[in-house]
Amino acid sequence: MADVTLPQLGETVTEGTITRWFKKVGDTVAADEPLFEVSTDKVDTEVPSPMAGTLTEIRAQEGDTVPVGAVIAVIGSADAEPAPVLTPTAEVEVEVADVPVAEVSVAEVAEVPVAEVPVAEVAVAEVAEVAAAPMPAASLAGDNRLLSPVVRRLVGEHQLNPDDIAGTGPGGRITRDDVLDHIDKIASSPRTSPAPVPVAAVVEAAPAPVAAQAPAASVAPVISPVAMGERDTSVKLSKIRTLTGSHMIGSLAISPHAFSVVEVDYANVDRARAAVKGTWKANEGFSLTYLPFITRAVIEALAVFPHLNASVGADDLVVHNFVDIGVAVDLDFQGLLVPVVRSAETKRLRAIAREINDLANRARTRKLSPDEIQGGTFTISNNGSAGSVLTMPIINQPQVAILSTDAIARRPVVANLPDGSEAIVIHPVGNLAMSWDHRAFDGAYAAGFLVKIKQVLETRDWSAEL
Repeated sequence: MADVTLPQLGETVTEGTITRWFKKVGDTVAADEPLFEVSTDKVDTEVPSPMAGTLTEIRAQEGDTVPVGAVIAVIGSADAEPAPVLTPTAEVEVEVADVPVAEVSVAEVAEVPVAEVPVAEVAVAEVAEVAAAPMPAASLAGDNRLLSPVVRRLVGEHQLNPDDIAGTGPGGRITRDDVLDHIDKIASSPRTSPAPVPVAAVVEAAPAPVAAQAPAASVAPVISPVAMGERDTSVKLSKIRTLTGSHMIGSLAISPHAFSVVEVDYANVDRARAAVKGTWKANEGFSLTYLPFITRAVIEALAVFPHLNASVGADDLVVHNFVDIGVAVDLDFQGLLVPVVRSAETKRLRAIAREINDLANRARTRKLSPDEIQGGTFTISNNGSAGSVLTMPIINQPQVAILSTDAIARRPVVANLPDGSEAIVIHPVGNLAMSWDHRAFDGAYAAGFLVKIKQVLETRDWSAEL
């Protein structure tokens, strides 16, 4: 007999909700075969069986939320008998019946005072705290359906009333899909009554600075839902699209975005790639692209301009003394994941190329752990692989900058010749475009960072590192 416990699914994950069992009591289980699915506030993950044998007992049912380390099942030898199912006795039923189940009525919960702060008086700087605030305990404690950490977070972020959401999970529990479906329904249906004020509306309603105070009667316009005609097709927003949209709206509300671009001549990088092209693919099993070179140059530039590798706190800039580079990965046009290369400042070009390739492959096959897609300090979005020539990305909170690597194409450029003269030559050229948080630094600092990346790419002896 061996206990199956809920594993540690991330450094910050303390509990998870069992969303699905792939086996039932009495089934034979192979080692490393998917045993159950668990939902955390980060991702949904299939967990493999730690051993082979027979599933003799399931202690955590679908929909139950359990802490990390809790025993959720028991696996015995191949010929083990299932554990007997205990039936509650009459005495237990009497004891349960005698316990006051609901001493606090719904009416009493409704009387809990709510902070009497007018929406229009919420400052823009406080929006992040409003968006991140969890649902009040009073609204969750009495609802047995709201057990999943991700459900709690979504309900709190979107300021939803749990009673308005139909639960389709075990025992009527509300699942993540239920919440997202409810959000989609709100977004696509006409409003006939006042609805909760979303974060974006709070930003629009926040008072402008005194010098540019809008008239008191000025109200942000209400955008009516688009009516669909016979020539239109309704395409339901996917869950990842809904979540991405929510995060991007929040980022634009929090950070005053600014934008800077440099043009890079990649002829120097091309010479190094051409010299190892054949042997690299044979030895490593994948092609050597421009992205590892750009990532390596970003790491070196962050050492010179450390305020790019930072997060904005309440009233300070938290500069990180390590570099965790997030690299956005496209999931076949269905959304993005941003796996993280940890301690990138300690790795050279070949190690970075290997790790980016591994993370991208596992992102596309949904095999990343929660820790691998959180906690980055700087993000690179590789839009050039899709053909984009100039992209203004949105900052990945709580970071202060995100770099877009746009398409590299052969174009005429002016080059300096060894004898000091100039000539027009054909070189591979592309843009590096960066969105950055104007609270953290100014344009000259951002430009200096980009110019440093350009200088490293155009002048470094990459063959020595390869």
